[in-house]
Amino acid sequence: MNLTRREFIRRMAALGLSTAAAGSLFSWLSCTSRESSPMPPAVPSTLPSPSVSPSVSTPASSAGVSHVAVAHGDSPADMVQAAVKALGGIENFVKNGDDVIVKPNICVAYHAPEYAATTNPEVVSAVVKLCLGAGAKRVRVMDFPFGGTAEEAYDRSGIAEAVKAAGGQMETMSHLKYHEIDIPQGVDIKKWPVYGDAVDADVLISVPIAKHHGMARLTLGMKNLMGLIQNRNQFHSNLGQRIADLTSLLKPRLTIVDAVRILMNHGPTGGNLDDVKMTNTIIASTDIVAADAYAATLFGLTGNDIPATRLGAQMGLGNIDMNNINLEQINL
Repeated sequence: MNLTRREFIRRMAALGLSTAAAGSLFSWLSCTSRESSPMPPAVPSTLPSPSVSPSVSTPASSAGVSHVAVAHGDSPADMVQAAVKALGGIENFVKNGDDVIVKPNICVAYHAPEYAATTNPEVVSAVVKLCLGAGAKRVRVMDFPFGGTAEEAYDRSGIAEAVKAAGGQMETMSHLKYHEIDIPQGVDIKKWPVYGDAVDADVLISVPIAKHHGMARLTLGMKNLMGLIQNRNQFHSNLGQRIADLTSLLKPRLTIVDAVRILMNHGPTGGNLDDVKMTNTIIASTDIVAADAYAATLFGLTGNDIPATRLGAQMGLGNIDMNNINLEQINL
């Protein structure tokens, strides 16, 4: 079907159908577009249990060449604005009244922004301002740190202060909002406990910091989505494929990679300023695979060197071949 799950649910809600019922109907319609089914599922009148059915996202690259905008300059906010403008402007992604979730990397409460373990607060602030300027109903910013509490990590990263000043909301992720959700395109995992709001939001934007990671090799847009799941210790088995599987479910509308500072070694937590490299770069794309593939080049690597990026490309989630990527460099 041509509609995304989120848009389908919004239209059904306008007709008085519950979110759960609309999700169930969407899943049936998606299946019947590929194989026959004798009859649609019964539509429940009430929500029986916390459960969300995902859609199968169509990759941004499916029509051909992907567009990646790369801005270079001294101001993180100006670079974000320039990169998003090169993609046609935030209005291409956020509409009036949209409920937006921005997912930065706020993994630990140990280090201030200069250590490049967490997303630059100026980058996050700029994204929030753009979304609100496009008419978003609300913009929530969230992560689930593995080091320290969310409140401590939000404050230490500088992101809480920046987001509040921009008019956004910091959300402490509640355990009650995680639901086991089907992953139809999953190769290794077919379901996982995922933060339901991230699936149901009108717009999801991944805003990772580009950094080294001991197991995944690099943390970029795709790896950043792990902050939206539970049972992360178990998730690390066959990590590259599982990240790709998760991306097939949560594929963000937009990926904005913070490469103002990048962490070259001892990630994901860092702690030594000698491992930090200033690159003063922002990377933006609707194609998360292409964005990650270009970001890998900042580390002297290619997208194929990153298991999740390579496997995501194999699943058809985006372009990894730089020959199929329209790379727009912007110098401010």
